Amino acid sequence: MPLSEGDVGGLMSGWQGGVRWIYAFTDEEALARFAVQRGAGAGAREWEYLSILGARLVDAVIPTVEGPTGVAVDVADEDGSMLFPPVLGIVPEAYAVDAGPDRAEAV
Repeated sequence: MPLSEGDVGGLMSGWQGGVRWIYAFTDEEALARFAVQRGAGAGAREWEYLSILGARLVDAVIPTVEGPTGVAVDVADEDGSMLFPPVLGIVPEAYAVDAGPDRAEAV
């Protein structure tokens, strides 16, 4: 997972549809493709990243982030990208946007 630039620090993420999406990659090559799409080329800065298991990201990191948060995996790969939204079965129940008192009636 790439680290954010600047003084703020943290994991690189984006916003779409009211959800923060933490960028995650399955290998260094997928991260490199993402960097190129973001304008990195020859002589560009080195991208710092953190290696973390997906389960740890979902169970330990997402609960520390304010607001709905999902995981976007390999987003530079047209055919191989995956989105894991902040819903039951993906993130802990306390952080799932579809958890709550109205859920029983909707199911």
